[in-house]
Amino acid sequence: MTQRPAVPFRFTIPLATLLLGGSLLSPAGALAEVQPQVSAPRPWHPPIELPHTPALQPQPHPQPQTQTPAQANSSATLAIASPGPERSLVLHRSKRQVVVIEDGRELRRFPVAVGMPGWETPLGRFQVIEMAPDPVWKHPVSGKLYPPGPNNPLGSRWIGFHRDCAGKRGFNGQQHLEVKGCVTAGFHGTPQRETVGQAVSHGCVRMYDENVRDLFELVRMGTVVTVLP
Repeated sequence: MTQRPAVPFRFTIPLATLLLGGSLLSPAGALAEVQPQVSAPRPWHPPIELPHTPALQPQPHPQPQTQTPAQANSSATLAIASPGPERSLVLHRSKRQVVVIEDGRELRRFPVAVGMPGWETPLGRFQVIEMAPDPVWKHPVSGKLYPPGPNNPLGSRWIGFHRDCAGKRGFNGQQHLEVKGCVTAGFHGTPQRETVGQAVSHGCVRMYDENVRDLFELVRMGTVVTVLP
């Protein structure tokens, strides 16, 4: 019986058996991790330096500015001196007229009634100290109040310019009157239109109501009033 020659033993492992969960069995028996495919290298660019931006800080609330007494007085002076043209009033008692002067020139002229003998409208240089639309009049002797309306002796406007607190007494053509305390002379309207142009008041300056309305818009507190004989 003829004996076959010995053939060397070869152990072949299929490739499929070498795949173990994403790893390969190396010839030495160790697990070699599957390396991911590496793409072609990108060209190198130097890093871009971004400008530094400081963090936003909360802005403090603006504090109210305070003024020194000198600054406050200066501001008040400017506020009084700045508005509008310079105006003044000149009252001619003998002519029964009041003239509005603006920047040295006559602007308007109105007829008036002035104080009767013994109750003359005071002479001198004064300034407007009171202004009231639709005034309430208090009788200087009886104390009776007259509300605004067509029967109010002051009409629809009052512009006071002189206050006398020495008291006054005298005859008004009908009776002797004595007024105690302070009395104020001023321009005002009147329901007695026939008296305008005469010396019939107790020291005030009566005007047609439509005229005193116009005058009221032409003056302000502090307007100079000069009363001439």
